[in-house]
Amino acid sequence: MNSPLTVTFLGTGTSQGVPVIGSDHPVCKSANAKDKRLRVSVMISWDDYNFIIDCGPDFRQQMLREQVTRVDGVLLTHEHSDHTAGIDDIRPFYFRQGNIAFYAAERVFKALHQRFAYIFEIENKYPGAPTIEEIEIHKDSRLDLGGKNVVVIEAFHNKLPVLGFKIDEFTYLTDVKTISEEEIEKLKNTKVLVINALREEAHQSHFNLSEALAFIKKVSPKRAYLTHISHLLGFHDVVEKTLPKNVHLAYDRLKITL
Repeated sequence: MNSPLTVTFLGTGTSQGVPVIGSDHPVCKSANAKDKRLRVSVMISWDDYNFIIDCGPDFRQQMLREQVTRVDGVLLTHEHSDHTAGIDDIRPFYFRQGNIAFYAAERVFKALHQRFAYIFEIENKYPGAPTIEEIEIHKDSRLDLGGKNVVVIEAFHNKLPVLGFKIDEFTYLTDVKTISEEEIEKLKNTKVLVINALREEAHQSHFNLSEALAFIKKVSPKRAYLTHISHLLGFHDVVEKTLPKNVHLAYDRLKITL
C-alpha cells in the first residue's frame, strides 16, 4: 500500500517574491498573510522522508518556519537563482546527515559549479562547505525515492528546458510556458496538479492565468493549485473567488495530503 503524500508549499511567489522590494503596489502592501509569498518551492513528505523541489534564496527561512530536521534529497527544476540560490543553506543537514543528494539536469550542475565553485571543489575544499551528491536526470529518467516511483517531465521556460516531477498521483510543474503532447501524456492519472500562473497579462516564459487554466482543463486533475504567482495577479482572496471549483491559488504554508 502506498504511503500518503503530504505536500507543503514552502513558497509560492515569483522570482522577486511578494511583496517586491520597494513596491507600493496594493498587493505588496496587503496585510493578508496569503499575499506574502516567498520564492517557489515545495516539500513532499511520506513516512519519514522529506524531499524538496527547488531551494531558492528563502530556503533557510522556509526550513526554520516548517521546523524541518531532515532532508533526504533536493530535486531541481532548473538553474535560475530563485530555484537554486539557497544551496549553501543545505549545510546544517549535511553536518547531521552527510552528503545530500541533488537531482538535476547536467546543464544545471554545470551552472552550479560555476556559481558555487567552493561547494564542488575537490582539492583543498573549504571544511565548512557542504558536499553534494550529484545525480543527473533527464526527461526519460525514472527515479526511486524512498520507495516511490518518480516520473520526470520536461517543459520549456521560454527556450530553457525545465523539469517537473510526478510522484504517485501528484504532479508538480513550474516556470512552464510550453510543453509537448508527449510529455503531457506522462501526466495521465494525475489527481493533484501544481502549475505556475504568473499574472493575467501574457508573459514570454511563464503561463499566465488563462494559459494555466487551459492546461489544467486539458490535464483534467481532480484538484489543481496555482503557484509562482506575482503581485500582478491580484489579491489572493479576490482571485480565488474567480477560479473554477477544482482550482485554487496555493499560498505559503499550505499543506495538502494525497
